[in-house]
Parts: sequence; C-alpha cells; structure tokens
Amino acid sequence: MSAENNENQPITRRDFFTEAATVGAVVTGSNALAALAQGSPQTGKDPAAITTAEYNTYGTDLERLMSLRTSPIAIRMLKSEADIPPGTLRPKKDRGEHLSMCQAFATARRQGTTLAMFLEDHWCFEPIISYGLVKTPQDYLEGAASSFFIADKGAAAKHAQEMSRLPFGEYRGVVLGPLKNAKFSPDLTMIYCNTGQLRHLLLSLRYLHGYQVTSTLDPIGSCVHSVVPSLLTGECRITVPDPGDYERAMAGEDEMILTVPTKRLKELMDGLYHFENSNRGYKRFTYIMRADFQQPPFYQEYFRQWGLDAPEK
Repeated sequence: MSAENNENQPITRRDFFTEAATVGAVVTGSNALAALAQGSPQTGKDPAAITTAEYNTYGTDLERLMSLRTSPIAIRMLKSEADIPPGTLRPKKDRGEHLSMCQAFATARRQGTTLAMFLEDHWCFEPIISYGLVKTPQDYLEGAASSFFIADKGAAAKHAQEMSRLPFGEYRGVVLGPLKNAKFSPDLTMIYCNTGQLRHLLLSLRYLHGYQVTSTLDPIGSCVHSVVPSLLTGECRITVPDPGDYERAMAGEDEMILTVPTKRLKELMDGLYHFENSNRGYKRFTYIMRADFQQPPFYQEYFRQWGLDAPEK
C-alpha cells in the first residue's frame, strides 16, 4: 500500500511492527535516514550546532506530531541574572509573587510563559536545596523532610542523602519556557505526556541506536527528579509527577514526565521524524481486540519453533 493512500488510515500495533520491519529492511544507512526525515531541520547535524530557531521547530513538531496537551518545556540553568533572556518574567520582581517549581513548569507549558526562577522566586524547599541554591541543611540530610513519607528514620536519612543535588553555588537560577518559542538553547527538555505518548517517544529514542531509558521512580520530588539527574548524567529520565505537581500545578493523573537532555534531543527527533515519514506516526495508532489476529512473519516463525499453533505457510 502506498504512503499516499495509507497516510491517513489508522494502524494497529501489529501493523506498526509489520510495516516498520519492511521499512527497516529497505531503508538503511544515514543517507536513507536523511531522506526519510525530510522536514527534520537537524538530521545529520551535530547537536552542538543546533540553532535556537531549530530548537523552536523541534518544540512545534513535538507538540503537533504527538498531540501533546501542553508544550514541551525548555530548561537552562543560569549562573547569573545577567544570563536571563530579554522579556523573561521574574515572579517576585515583576508580579510580587512566589511559585513552587512545579507551578513554574505549569506556567511555562500551559500559559506559554518564559520565566526565570532565582532563590527569591521559590515557594518550595526541595528545589532550593537540590538545585544548589543554598547549602544543604544538616537536618535535611538526617531525614527531617523525608520522614513525612518514610517511617523508618534511617531509611529517611538514607533517602535524603542519596537525593540528586547540584553542587552548591554552581548555578544561581534557571530559565524555562515553551521549547517552541524559547529564546535560548536548553540544557534539557521536559515533556509532560500520557502513557501512550510516552511509549511512542521511547520508541523514537530507541530507533537510531537502541537507546533505552532507565529511571528510579520516586513519588515525591518530581521537580528534582525531572531536572537534576539528567543534568548530572546527560541521560533521559522518566518521572512521576508528585502530589504537589498534582495539587498546586494541575498535573493530570494520567501524565508522566520525560526529560531529554540536549545531547539526546536530536536522537529523539530523528526517530520521531522517521516514524512519521514512514507513516508509523503516533496519531495513526488505533485499538484492536481480536482473537487469532494476523501475526507478523517473525511471530509465526517463533511459534513454529516453539511447537505452538501458527498459520500455515
């Protein structure tokens, strides 16, 4: 079936694997990938050379191709107030108000606002400590904050001591805004998505080199887990929005957070463009519930090897 006739038709998971395997057998090599990814502004280009305008294109394409309800968030750590891009909102200075970090995320992704958070702008202790804006208090390391959710005092202290933190004084603040119109190059991108969208983003990340995301899921401290580990390791991360993100910042109960450091963003987008341009895009997935459904060829071969029922050749 031609792409022209097929591009607007829904596909099942079986269709995805059957047709993606066919495309994979035919399309190999970097030149072929570049041909598939027409419309990708950065295929074949070093991530360090990506311009701000091209990051904006990534943001627009992520939102459009993945049917995201809110905008992907570009985040950059700042060493001084002199690094704040022009036109950026300062909550305390400009509005006389304070925000928790999850509220800052919500303001960026829902309202399209670019804002900078320095020490005086914060209204929650966890990012102040973990972003290295203050020296870590001793009672924090002894589990004073963790003990609200961990009954064992030793375990609470261990959790606090192992919490990811940026070095004290390395940064003074952070600027964040929608990736699609950010006027700065991000250190990382945060994507709030549902589980179906997350699956497709992970497929896209895996496409080029088999990259897989590993994460420790902690139900508390999502403003830290979604930012600090990726800054320290340069790897992607999946985070569960915590109760504060839900209560104060309107995170949906069906939402997860995928964090993509800049060095991995092009990898994600190349995979996303590949599936989109080979008609395996996220929007084309549909449901199927049918016994003895038609199996892709490699399913059938495994079943024959295992002595299970399989269609006749």
